[in-house]
Amino acid sequence: MADEAALTLRFKALGFNDKSVKETLKNKKLSAAYAGILDEGSITASQDPASIDPKTVAGLTFLATQTKDTLCPKRDVITRAILDGRLKTNVQIQAALEHLRGLDAEGKLDEYSEEVFERETGVGIEYTKDEIAAMVETYLQANKERIEEERYKIVQETLSVLKNTTGLKWANSGDVKKEVDAQFEKLIGPKDERDLEKKKTKAKPAAAAGKPKADEQKPAATDPLNTTSMFEEGFLAALHKPGGNYQIIPENRKKHLEATGGKVFTRFPPEPNGYLHIGHSKAIAINFGFARYHGGECYLRYDDTNPEAEEERYFTAIREIVEWLGFKPYQITYSSDHFQRLYDLAEDLTKRGFAYVCHCTAEEVHHQRGGDNRGPRYACPHRDRPIEESLTEFRAMKDGKYKPKEAMLRMKQDLEDGNPQMWDLTAYRILETPHHRTGDQWRIYPTYDFTHCLCDSFENISHSLCTTEFIQSRQSYDWLCNALEIYRPQQSEYGRLNLTGTIMSKRKIAKLVNQGYVRGWDDPRLYTLVAIRRRGVPPGAILSFVNELGVTTATTNIQIKRFENSIRKYLEETVPRLMMVLDPLPVVIENLPEDFVEEYSVPFKPGAPKMGEHLVPFTRKVYIDRSDFREVDSKDYFRLAPGKSVGLFKVPFPITCTSFTKDPATGKVTEVRARYDNETEKFVKPKTYIQWVADSPKHNSPVKLEARLFNQLFKSDYPEDHPDGFLADINPDSEEIFKDAIVEVGFEEVRKRAPWPEREGEHKGANVGPESTRFQALRVGYFALDSDSVEKDGKWVVNRIVTLKEDAGKNA
Repeated sequence: MADEAALTLRFKALGFNDKSVKETLKNKKLSAAYAGILDEGSITASQDPASIDPKTVAGLTFLATQTKDTLCPKRDVITRAILDGRLKTNVQIQAALEHLRGLDAEGKLDEYSEEVFERETGVGIEYTKDEIAAMVETYLQANKERIEEERYKIVQETLSVLKNTTGLKWANSGDVKKEVDAQFEKLIGPKDERDLEKKKTKAKPAAAAGKPKADEQKPAATDPLNTTSMFEEGFLAALHKPGGNYQIIPENRKKHLEATGGKVFTRFPPEPNGYLHIGHSKAIAINFGFARYHGGECYLRYDDTNPEAEEERYFTAIREIVEWLGFKPYQITYSSDHFQRLYDLAEDLTKRGFAYVCHCTAEEVHHQRGGDNRGPRYACPHRDRPIEESLTEFRAMKDGKYKPKEAMLRMKQDLEDGNPQMWDLTAYRILETPHHRTGDQWRIYPTYDFTHCLCDSFENISHSLCTTEFIQSRQSYDWLCNALEIYRPQQSEYGRLNLTGTIMSKRKIAKLVNQGYVRGWDDPRLYTLVAIRRRGVPPGAILSFVNELGVTTATTNIQIKRFENSIRKYLEETVPRLMMVLDPLPVVIENLPEDFVEEYSVPFKPGAPKMGEHLVPFTRKVYIDRSDFREVDSKDYFRLAPGKSVGLFKVPFPITCTSFTKDPATGKVTEVRARYDNETEKFVKPKTYIQWVADSPKHNSPVKLEARLFNQLFKSDYPEDHPDGFLADINPDSEEIFKDAIVEVGFEEVRKRAPWPEREGEHKGANVGPESTRFQALRVGYFALDSDSVEKDGKWVVNRIVTLKEDAGKNA
């Protein structure tokens, strides 16, 4: 690299100030890239800074940052095109880099053509204001319904799709943004309170001794309805563009782009051998969300290569969860769709000398791979058998000559490699269980390591996104595609999501179910997605939670309380409010007539006029929660007690307790008598307001229901670490049932107007479940209707989704 003094002068010739020069020189890689670019552009220290357009300098800077870590062949072509004004935007420069790197990967640099370069980088393409406006309007009208629903929250996503998948690829980003902003305002009006993020508040400094761990720290304030910012930065924003993945056969890249039209294609490939859990929600959000964000498509592919564990109920449950989360698969496919094609490729691999039939036991294979003591590795005795012999034996496996474990097809990889995924993995094994879809047609089944990458290739996946436990598998993934000389998708790995304080193991959840600790796989105390759904958590709250955490390569271990806090923030913005009483205590207001009734109009959510209002009756007899009354008063108690006043939500005047009655046998208070303080000369605002429900048969009030309050199923964050086993860590108070709870009459309207909110996969007219009836019970928590409810009998059961923030101080 040139010496710093000389570079300083050349940087100043670009118009850099002293601070910029100093910061650039600190970064040795960036400085080296700049030095090369300056040489390529013949920019010397004597250059007049005023002679270079600042936009040109910005382009050179972008080129330097993009090539400081990864060199680009023929970079001088790009440098000259920036200097002469042909490449004007970062999008064009990025396209130029991809074009030249693609030629290099395909061994075609000597075929470089200026004409093709300019076509691939959009040189000379200009857009009028009217052309930009027309293309933006076409896209917005096609997506009008979603824009009206999600408003300004999807502006960035809209810009990304327009720039990546429409004819506006080469348009100036600022011009497109200006037009999008204008047309959004024309379509849905200016921003209002629905579009404003809450201001971030500075967290108080934590005490030194009690500093929380990184994964326990309170997250910064974010928009609880945002589900797409994770695609705009970090790991997902840095992924390659379609066609940017290296191909050993250059023609495969061309065919891939022709098949996909250059669009993003992803897949979500679950095994249909159990119910999905909270960790899978991240995979769904990333694979489906990334494709949708970039205007692409995502397959739902069932990895059904193990007939011993697959059941129809799992296929159905997986599809329903994906749709509930608001995603529509491009196609629903099965690995078994490709059984014949996979078999043919296994024969092809064998003919190429890259596979052989092995008759070793599992123990023998273990020793070949180094054993428990990581000793020397050595080849299977069948590894070098003649190709025709392996082909004959493989066909014999298919035709039933061998029983399970007597033979298997192994890939001939590299035993000297340090990666265990290269130690001759199994490609096919014998299973005598009939397959869910193909019946008895096959006796041999491909393994995950053989199937996964090949099915990705068949479906022209551009981005094979998976968790980091598969990072070593990337090498075998690439090896197999290259060995067969087929299109190779690019695997990229992100950190998985783990939730502490619960268990995800199918075997252990089955034990909880079978031994009666929980009602079933959908028990709201579990963290399977069917259980989370039944509990009442909205699909958007799950996507918002994943988005809030962001996506990196690090595994994320999150406490349940943080998940619940994210849900709480989401519900605060999206569900109506009702008054509910868990443990009703009748209060008779003595100075009101027997037939007294007034109706008050109450908003379902203050400050949210779109949710509407409803009428609530107020009568001589009302019910309050038993916890809101004390027989003996104290100075630090602010609810109802003898001689003490309390306010009733939305009722103009407070009530004062005059007496109460107890059951002599149980000592339990059975009735409270009170006075309505509407005749006092001066109104004194009570210190506390409490929820209540009127007794008014003509208004069908109260509405009776059973309320189930759920707490954490386990006492600790790591139940599996308990010395006596995870069952010994069960929380005996994980569920509290109030069979005589009541709710106000607004419940009926809330139920009929469900889903709350109407977002993601929950829409009117769709097959939404009872859990879409959600509401905030004032001072109690957030609740949802449970599937145990029976509408025709008027039997209502509700589940507490999460508590309120104020619960900790409720007893004040």
